[in-house]
Amino acid sequence: MIARRMFMKAAGLGLAAAAAFGPTGLAAQTITVGEINSYTRLPAFTEPYKKGWQLALEQINEAGGIGGKTLEVISRDDGGEPGNAVKIAEELVTRDEVVMLAGGFFSNVGLALADYAKQRKVLFLASEPLTDALVWSKGNRYTFRLRPSTYMQAAMLAEKAGELDATKWATISPNYAYGKDAVTAFKEVLKERKADVEFVEEQWPPLFKIDAGSTARALEAAKPDAIYNVTFGPDLAKFVREGELRGLFEGREVVSLLSGEPEYLDPLGAEAPEGWIVTGYPWYALKDEGNKAFIDAYREKWGEPPMTGSLVGYNMMMSIATLLRQADSTDTETLVDTLEGLDVETPQGVITYRKADHQSTMGAWVGRTALKDGKGIMVDWYYADGADYLPSPEEAAKMRPAE
Repeated sequence: MIARRMFMKAAGLGLAAAAAFGPTGLAAQTITVGEINSYTRLPAFTEPYKKGWQLALEQINEAGGIGGKTLEVISRDDGGEPGNAVKIAEELVTRDEVVMLAGGFFSNVGLALADYAKQRKVLFLASEPLTDALVWSKGNRYTFRLRPSTYMQAAMLAEKAGELDATKWATISPNYAYGKDAVTAFKEVLKERKADVEFVEEQWPPLFKIDAGSTARALEAAKPDAIYNVTFGPDLAKFVREGELRGLFEGREVVSLLSGEPEYLDPLGAEAPEGWIVTGYPWYALKDEGNKAFIDAYREKWGEPPMTGSLVGYNMMMSIATLLRQADSTDTETLVDTLEGLDVETPQGVITYRKADHQSTMGAWVGRTALKDGKGIMVDWYYADGADYLPSPEEAAKMRPAE
């Protein structure tokens, strides 16, 4: 019931519920969305993400769907390969006649789908790919993004880093679009806040192929005051273990992107680092009405707590439903025009898809890591509104290609 009340608020309806899980495949009674993600490549994030959008989809259809039509999703796995993602996108558009595309995790896959959307003039709502290029240097009319970008999250962390008594920094980041953007943004914002900062070492291990021992040795040799980490998933776990083993983190501040997310913190168990400044999702400590309604509904349906991916998946599907209702059409150009500036109610409050750069204002939580009962958690956290970490619409528009 809690979840249902939340959805009704989100949808702005006020109608009595109506079971709308009718037969699928009836074009006149369904609206079909194509969803693509790297389910087999990074299940730790994408499986909770899938459960999140499935929960939202169930709530949407239980409350009457979209103007009485059932919202349907055809979901496919790209295996983390950009070529596969584009091939699947073409099948979804030409064979399955989906009204729009959504999803994506890895930045290179997201960029490939964004280019496809541009070429085929199909709306693509990127749920997760974080590279700044997606909505700035390679932005296009048909691509929008939900999650806070690398620039936004790096800026949140740089704000905290600027308060530290540290001037010599080292960085470690996976060597692809997301990692490069995250380091560039952190350097830019931190130097704006603290002019005497210098970066004395950079490590760029290949994604999910880190040699954590040699990386830790190289960082230690540079004798930085603090470290900025962008690795995640299995690379993060290896880096934490080798760093602890070699005393790399002793007496040093570590600022770390995404490391407070349960997907990456939970697998470390009692090995989770303490005192790192991170972005993440402290679901266990959120007590406000909106977040609690989502968390309770998720736990009731799946019998497990939500992850960051769960929230992203939920917000993505609620964004799609709000868009389709507001547009009252499945015409691509109408959908694009409607999504520009659209407000969407989420568990964190209202987010807006900016017209200037198609980036949503969804934020993230910033805090420090700690250990509790042999498990990593976030403490001293706060919610950083994404709108506060974006360039002005005028500045953002200048970073996009002319169309």
